[in-house]
Amino acid sequence: MNARSAGKLLGFGLLTWLLPFLLAVPLYSPEGEPLYDIFLIKSVMIVFSAAVGTALILLYFRGVHARYLREGALLGGVWLLINWALDAAVLLPLSGMDAGTYMAEIGLRYLTIPIIAVGIGYAAEQAAGGTG
Repeated sequence: MNARSAGKLLGFGLLTWLLPFLLAVPLYSPEGEPLYDIFLIKSVMIVFSAAVGTALILLYFRGVHARYLREGALLGGVWLLINWALDAAVLLPLSGMDAGTYMAEIGLRYLTIPIIAVGIGYAAEQAAGGTG
């Protein structure tokens, strides 16, 4: 992997966390209380995050020309770790949530990232004739 690919991998991974975080800010009061129905907020966040993540994965794959499944697995794993690390550094201190509650309510949802990335990698590999 060259420096440009690594930068794209890390930069897009950061965006998968930052864009949903920025969307969430106006949905909560300064004290951290939801301003709207919590289930509506969670639904909006899941849909927005899936759309952003899928779009960024597809953009990333424009620069991939071989070993698609491997790239999908790498991307999924790196982005998953980026999102968990940023949540641990920013969201957990802001929310006061313990790690177990975080994983049950938020953390497990990030598994959609590697699922979608591996699925796109697999589909691209199949479209390319199964080479990789």
